Amino acid sequence: TTFVTEEIEPVVDDYHRDVARGGDHTTWAESQIMTELRAKARAQGLWNLFLPVGPDQPYAEQFGTHGGAGLSNLDYAPVAEAMGRATTLAPYVFNCNAPDTGNMEVLLKYGTAEQKQTWLEPLLDGQIRSMFGMTEPGVASSDATNMAATAVLDGDDVVINGTKWFSTGVGHPDCKVMIFMGLTDPDADRHHRHSMVLVPLDADGV
Repeated sequence: TTFVTEEIEPVVDDYHRDVARGGDHTTWAESQIMTELRAKARAQGLWNLFLPVGPDQPYAEQFGTHGGAGLSNLDYAPVAEAMGRATTLAPYVFNCNAPDTGNMEVLLKYGTAEQKQTWLEPLLDGQIRSMFGMTEPGVASSDATNMAATAVLDGDDVVINGTKWFSTGVGHPDCKVMIFMGLTDPDADRHHRHSMVLVPLDADGV
């Protein structure tokens, strides 16, 4: 709470003025205010607070406290409430913003060693951002079982087809990877038809 009230809240108006004045509004450029706040938060160990693994768990040696604070969901609740005092800045300042948080949790639990090295570690380190490709223009996307975009195995490759939109963070210049929700088994029951696929944003056809 102290960091939010003393470091973030006093500069919220300045941040919004910077955003309103900046550029031609066709590209996403990070404010210097945001860059400085993230550096301060990280230096104080206020980083990846959402991640339930503690400082004695994987990534702690490489990232120090950046590997997670070891908070339970109950412990994290008041932290999230404090961040809610400045929602346009605070989650990202602490590297606790969606969809990166959920994507990091998926990679931590299910990713291979190579996937963790390629995507999870840069996300934990704040070097890159990610997106989650679920919502589609042609279906009622609030019900994930409606997703129609496909992901089909073709030898060692996965071929994806479909359109995703309203994907938070995709315009950020550091957004490098998408977790794509695709239909993989149309003959299965509604809740077992889909899979998640990691898609680099520089892949052909994206």
